[in-house]
Amino acid sequence: METHSIHPDLLRRCVRVLVVGCGATGSAVVAGLPYLHQALIACGHPGGLHVTVVDGDLISPTNCVRQPFSRFESGHYKTVVLVNRLNLFWNLGWEALPEHLTGKEPLDRIDVVIGCVDTRASRAVIRDRTSAWSTVAYVLDIGNTSDSGQFILGEPLNQVNRRSRTRLRTVFELYPESVDGSLDDDALPSCSAAEAIEKQEPFVNQVLAQHALALLARLFRYGNVSYHGGFVNLRDGWEEDCRLTRSCGDESESVMPLLPDGRLTGF
Repeated sequence: METHSIHPDLLRRCVRVLVVGCGATGSAVVAGLPYLHQALIACGHPGGLHVTVVDGDLISPTNCVRQPFSRFESGHYKTVVLVNRLNLFWNLGWEALPEHLTGKEPLDRIDVVIGCVDTRASRAVIRDRTSAWSTVAYVLDIGNTSDSGQFILGEPLNQVNRRSRTRLRTVFELYPESVDGSLDDDALPSCSAAEAIEKQEPFVNQVLAQHALALLARLFRYGNVSYHGGFVNLRDGWEEDCRLTRSCGDESESVMPLLPDGRLTGF
């Protein structure tokens, strides 16, 4: 069985994590990261995680149905509310950036980027900022439709990830359509809680977040993984992981399963 081994330096120092997006999926991921941080410390990791959350959206009453916010917090930045809450409860010093990730300047001093965005244009920004001269080791992308989705861990081509047979390809390489902004749906945000639930089933975001966090936990606990993502369909109770294989060429390959309806992804 093919496996991927973690970048060794991530086991010797504090791991710097950037979560992009603090909506239904992003907030579920951020709320779960303190457990991973505590587990790393308990197992002897020298620094655990330092997390920064970036999102420029304000809390609206509609958000309070599927996201961990109160109506009394409406009008405040999602990142500030959630990170302050976690810092107080867990005695952390994590950071909130109440702005959208934009531009193309390569990210540095970040080890893991977790993308929880809902547009292809936003994914393209993450792709641009984690490639070229960036020093990001991993990009973990999480995406979903109303009742299905996927999570995929990859190593973007950049300063620390050179083209090689063992490099994990990112979601941007496996699925070029995931960063094609022309395919984005420009529909207006949901105006009511009922409409929001029609667009996304309850718990689809939390299920994907837990799967993604479990993948990270295995990578850090055991130092290697035999899969780097997976697909979940809540409508049919179906899930499948994305196993590693190796090609005869310069880059790694992945076994990408089909969803029950014949699609490859939930983009």
